Amino acid sequence: MSNSSAASHPSAHRTAAVDHLPPRWTPTPAAPSLPIGVAVLAVLIAIAGLVVLLAGVLYLLSAYFTSLVPTTLLIVRSVDPVGAAVLVVLGAILLAVATSLWRLEAWALWTTVVALFLAVAYLFFTASITVLFVLLLLLFIYLLTVRHHFY
Repeated sequence: MSNSSAASHPSAHRTAAVDHLPPRWTPTPAAPSLPIGVAVLAVLIAIAGLVVLLAGVLYLLSAYFTSLVPTTLLIVRSVDPVGAAVLVVLGAILLAVATSLWRLEAWALWTTVVALFLAVAYLFFTASITVLFVLLLLLFIYLLTVRHHFY
């Protein structure tokens, strides 16, 4: 009896009409956009890190495997093996900072800002106000202005 009453009722077969819907949801990008100055800085730091790392590795290979690396390939000639190991570690740190700057990680930003601050302070207190000082100061200010892109 309930089946016949539901089938005979006119509103049982109608679908609900919706007058308005909420606006369509669009996802926001997961990562902020990479500023061009940060990208250039990351590439330059990566190149410097590769050169420093390569200099240390070539010297260590030359010191311990003399027939493997000719002395004409050495980037740094007057360093001892401990200094070459420091170059390898420094090159690896520079590569890590460059990669993290590219990924907009905050620790890399603040590491770079502190390094720039120390370089600017050194140049200022040694009275070396040159083009390098101005460039480092501008880079320091630029990184502080784009810090909102980092997470």
